[in-house]
Amino acid sequence: MKITELVGGVLEEIKEDPYSLLDNFSVWTTNEETALLEKLKKPVKLSSLTEQEQFRVQAMIRKSLVIKVGMKDPTIVANETYQ
Repeated sequence: MKITELVGGVLEEIKEDPYSLLDNFSVWTTNEETALLEKLKKPVKLSSLTEQEQFRVQAMIRKSLVIKVGMKDPTIVANETYQ
């Protein structure tokens, strides 16, 4: 069986509704990130977090789990779409 036969049905479905791929989209998070997201439901100053939490926040920013607001003494808040 060719690969095109295996994915043919999926490709046709994607052509009809390309946004169907995003319906079940989720971002993988560690237990530590999940706990930190709970803490960041309200805006928190980045400087008030521990060094370890700040390191995790940088990874979470890249994953778009949190949003950094401001340049000097930035504030961090959880992205509402992942809560």
